[in-house]
Amino acid sequence: MTSSADATDAPSHSSRSSHSSRSEYRDVRAELESLTTEAFRPELSEIDQLPTLDIAKLMNGEDATVPGAVAAQLPGIAAAIDAIAERMGRGGRLVYAGAGTAGRLGVLDASECPPTFNTDPSEVVGLVAGGPAAMTTSIEGAEDSAELAVEDLSALNLTADDVVVGVSASGRTPYAIGAVEHARALGALTVGLSCNADSALAAAADHGIEVVVGPELLTGSTRLKAGTAQKLVLNMLSTITMIRLGKTYGNLMVDVRASNEKLRARSRRIVALATGASDEEIETALAATDGEVKNAILTILGNVDGPTAAHLLEESDGHLRAALAAALR
Repeated sequence: MTSSADATDAPSHSSRSSHSSRSEYRDVRAELESLTTEAFRPELSEIDQLPTLDIAKLMNGEDATVPGAVAAQLPGIAAAIDAIAERMGRGGRLVYAGAGTAGRLGVLDASECPPTFNTDPSEVVGLVAGGPAAMTTSIEGAEDSAELAVEDLSALNLTADDVVVGVSASGRTPYAIGAVEHARALGALTVGLSCNADSALAAAADHGIEVVVGPELLTGSTRLKAGTAQKLVLNMLSTITMIRLGKTYGNLMVDVRASNEKLRARSRRIVALATGASDEEIETALAATDGEVKNAILTILGNVDGPTAAHLLEESDGHLRAALAAALR
C-alpha cells in the first residue's frame, strides 16, 4: 500500500509525461537549430515591411542560387543515375519515399513518367508519408514514423532489383530514413536526397546527394529553395535514367504516350523531326505501328514494316539507335 508521503513525493504519470515531452521538444528544437535549412536570417527580419516588388526580387535572387548548389553535386547525381539505370534495365522499379513537400515532389515526378516515357505506372512509384490523402492535406505524425515507411514498401513487395530514393530537405525525417534503411536491408539500391550536409539520410543510403541551398527566405520553409533543388534533382534522376534506358532518340521523346490531342500532335511532330518524312508517310507509319512513335520512326528510317520494327526494338531492349543499326545492316 502506498503511503501518503510516497504519493506526495512521487511524480505523477502526467507530470512525468509532460517532462518527457518537454525534453523531447528541446532535443528536436536543438537538432533543428543545427540545420542549415532551418537557420534564421536576421537581415530578413523585416521582409514583411518591404514593397512587394522588393520581396519578389529577393526571392528571385534566392532561387537563382539553387542551380549552383545542384551543380556541386553533379558527380554524385550522375553516379546514382547510372546505378538506377542498371537496376531498372534488369526490370527493377524506381521508388521515391518522402514526407510533406519532399514526398509530394516524388509523387509528382513519378506521375509524369507514364505519359512522357510510356512507362507502366508500377515502374516509377511515389510514396508520401500518410498516403494519397497527404498530397493535399497534412497528415500529422506520418513523417515521424519509420515503421509506416516499412509498411508502404512492404505493400510493393520490394526486391533487390528495385531502387528506393529517400527524399527529405532536413535529411532527418524518420519516414525517409526508414524507407532507405529497410530497402538497403533487402539488397535494393538506395539514394538519399537531402539539403543539409552530413545528414542521417545520406549516411543511410548507398548514394547520398546533399544539395546545400542554405537558409530559406522564410525560416524553415523548405518548400522554397530546398523544394526547388529537390525538384531539379528528381528531374535529373528520372529523365536521364530514361535516356539511358533508350526512352529517347536524341532529345526527342520517342516513347511518349499519345493520350490526348496535344500529345497526338506532338507524336506526329516527333516523327517528322526524327525522319523528315511527309505528313502522308508519317500517318502511314503510325497506322502500321498502332501509333507507337518509336516504331513508326524505325519503319521510316529503317525501311521495315511494323512487325519487323517491333521485333527489332524488342531485340534491342527498346533502344532505337541499336534497332536502326540492325535494320540497316
